[in-house]
Amino acid sequence: MFSVESPLISLYARLIGWVLTGFILGRLLPTQTPTYLGRFLFTFGTPLSIIAFIRKTNLSGQIAISPVVAWVAILVGAAFAWVWIDLGVTDERIKATTYGVESMAISKDPKQKAANIKDRAPAETSWSKPTQGSFFLAMMMGNTAFLGYPIILSTVGAEYFGWALFFDLIGTTVAVNILGVAIAAHFGTAQQVKDWKTPVKAILRNPALWAFIAGVLLRPIVLPPQVDEVLQNGAWVVITLFLIMIGLQLSKLTSLRNLQQGLTCLSIKMLFTPLVVGTGLMFFGLSGAPRLLMVLMMGMPPAFSTTLFAEAYSLDRDLAVTTVALGSVGILFTIPLWIILFGS
Repeated sequence: MFSVESPLISLYARLIGWVLTGFILGRLLPTQTPTYLGRFLFTFGTPLSIIAFIRKTNLSGQIAISPVVAWVAILVGAAFAWVWIDLGVTDERIKATTYGVESMAISKDPKQKAANIKDRAPAETSWSKPTQGSFFLAMMMGNTAFLGYPIILSTVGAEYFGWALFFDLIGTTVAVNILGVAIAAHFGTAQQVKDWKTPVKAILRNPALWAFIAGVLLRPIVLPPQVDEVLQNGAWVVITLFLIMIGLQLSKLTSLRNLQQGLTCLSIKMLFTPLVVGTGLMFFGLSGAPRLLMVLMMGMPPAFSTTLFAEAYSLDRDLAVTTVALGSVGILFTIPLWIILFGS
């Protein structure tokens, strides 16, 4: 399975090579370079690649289930995250109560009791509302575009690229712009004035959505072989720029904190949720390439936009940065795992 000629080796060569190139360039180029490249890819690069690859994609079968699986994975992950957070908060409360009981036993003087409780109680909770918000966002905001597209095209192929598009556009993108905004506003300390129109506008203004619609409408049109070849080559150049963009963004991350919470979040996001939901798909008759594709998409690391949400809504940026950085490295170890378990 993992010979020198295998797609997995080729994928790893591209992933490591181009991401490392972007990381080195990020240390040399101006600070705003990732911003400019990101805008270019968002506005022009992504639509071009979608239109090109959608021409080679099979849109028949059970493709409509892909965004449903994306939403199920997000909700399952959120449920596991909520349980873990609740356990953590409960544990802190038990410890705080224990501190209080011990302190009351030390002295019978009421003033001394209060002083002992104040001195021995935890100074700051590790599960503050901003931390909980970043934890939830990292669970739901997977990097299903910049990283997901290259991985799917290399491991599953362009034939099922439409499944990845449905998963990303109708699943991840819609969830982030609706649930993500709601979670960030609820747990954040910054005052953000939002109404229901804001996330809807963000979805409708996404060029990838309109490129998908245009690509479907243009599928019946037969292009000259030379034009189609240029279109396909241009799309693969965009995929390369996606990977370089990840390296540029990684070069701007400066610190890793909240390692324990970050590793817990990634274990749920990149291991437990894909395993549970992916196994459950067999009960709906899904197997082979479509199931592997959706498991890979569910197991993508948190997107870099989690750090932007953390800054905009005054969430726990340290936790967001930690999950993004560790997840971007951890994906190298989870891809072979999912191919072994769910690959045909």
